[in-house]
Amino acid sequence: MAHYFSEPSRTFNEYLLIPSYSSCECVPSNVKLNTPLVKFRKGEKSEIYANIPLVSAIMQSVSNDTMAIALAIEGGVSFIYCSQKIESQAAMIKKVKSYKAGFVTSDSNIKPDQTLADVVALKEEKGHSTIPVTDDGTSNGKLLGIVTGRDYRVSRMSADTKVREFMTPFSKLIYAYEGTTLKEANNIIWDHKLNSLPIITRDGNLVSLVFRKDYDSDKEHPNALLDSSKRYVVGAGINTRDYAERVPALIEAGADILCIDSSEGFTEWQKLTIDYIREKYGNTVKVGAGNVVDRDGFMFLAEAGADFVKVGIGGGSICITREQKGIGRGQASALIEVAAVRDEYYKKTGIYVPVCSDGGIVYDHHVTLALAMGADFVMLGRYFARFDESPTNKLNINGTYVKEYWGEGSSRARNWQRYDLGGAAKLTFEEGVDSYVPYAGKLSDNVHITLSKVRSTMCNCGSLTISELQSKAKLTLVSSTSIIEGGAHDVILKDKAASPIK
Repeated sequence: MAHYFSEPSRTFNEYLLIPSYSSCECVPSNVKLNTPLVKFRKGEKSEIYANIPLVSAIMQSVSNDTMAIALAIEGGVSFIYCSQKIESQAAMIKKVKSYKAGFVTSDSNIKPDQTLADVVALKEEKGHSTIPVTDDGTSNGKLLGIVTGRDYRVSRMSADTKVREFMTPFSKLIYAYEGTTLKEANNIIWDHKLNSLPIITRDGNLVSLVFRKDYDSDKEHPNALLDSSKRYVVGAGINTRDYAERVPALIEAGADILCIDSSEGFTEWQKLTIDYIREKYGNTVKVGAGNVVDRDGFMFLAEAGADFVKVGIGGGSICITREQKGIGRGQASALIEVAAVRDEYYKKTGIYVPVCSDGGIVYDHHVTLALAMGADFVMLGRYFARFDESPTNKLNINGTYVKEYWGEGSSRARNWQRYDLGGAAKLTFEEGVDSYVPYAGKLSDNVHITLSKVRSTMCNCGSLTISELQSKAKLTLVSSTSIIEGGAHDVILKDKAASPIK
């Protein structure tokens, strides 16, 4: 006879936190949100911490190098999607690791025989106002000049004006040679009042650019998540098919942490993937696994050697696994059970395996609920897909700005490896949809608002750290009537001419 769970499958929306005593020290500015990302033994510290408990999902429509840089600046981690060629994923990792060093590989380049119209189009596409002019239009061609917004006026010049006619030529540029340190480059920028400094080889080929704004940004973002070489921390997704080729390439590129991207983690395929990594790299390479929704799934992956375990099946906003296959579990129920067995495992073995809650986050307060229920960090897809830094197109649909967002189980993503059950290399049916999400602006602005709410709620619960919240939290189930009571009711709301995007 099948096993039946006695409790219904619960979601975050069915719970509320009960306030606890708050001392005068419980103010948001005192709350620390750093959290372990990988397992550690009792009495020791995790080898990788995040400064905020947010990571971005392993999705084509969410996590590329641009997202990884923006999130690392705020203290979180992106897991760059693996449903792409190994070479292109490794290249994204390299861009992130080189960016923090201050030496930025230019992705906005142009040839001298192109036109002003091409410059304007490139600026609109990439958003960069500094455009190196190279002989072949690549990021490592011979540097011939630079175009910035000071070099042209669209209203006064013909669109077919050649770049060579208005660029600042190489003879007038101040530059530095490859091998210049970041400190030396910043001194040159300061001494000559530059906005950017090209770094070139002795043969005159462009290597990278150093920007004044990046130096200023370093001072403005003390929460940025850095490795031992002061480069941004970045994660990468892997699958259970080509890991023997993909993992070495990603490690060589500089990935700090890996995660197996799969719709269901309670499989021998995940164990074989972890076994390969342990045999080849020992414990030097960190790899998370999942997804699971109960104690048996957690125990399997913990004993297989996973550095963290991802919880959640079917709770994502674009996921239709439950609808298609009738499999999954309410995110709150799954997380509560897995977090409990994680604590049991820690008491028994002395090894703490962090838990990542993946899916089911609709409102900002759901992040706090997930942390209170035992998650060490949460993985978000829809949330990050809304921002400027996500890799998808921004569109105007009937007067409303949106961004494209699609699931890895959709036909658009064609990520059959994520749903691999050892059969043919194809998707036989979809487990995700293709959709739009409301455009929400810059990542930094939204993350600051979300985390302000998390810190404030933690203070209401008398907690200054995530671990303290987990030990002190008191949660209650809510009825359908109390959910209605929790929002505005029995009033006539005033129209808001410019409502903020939630």
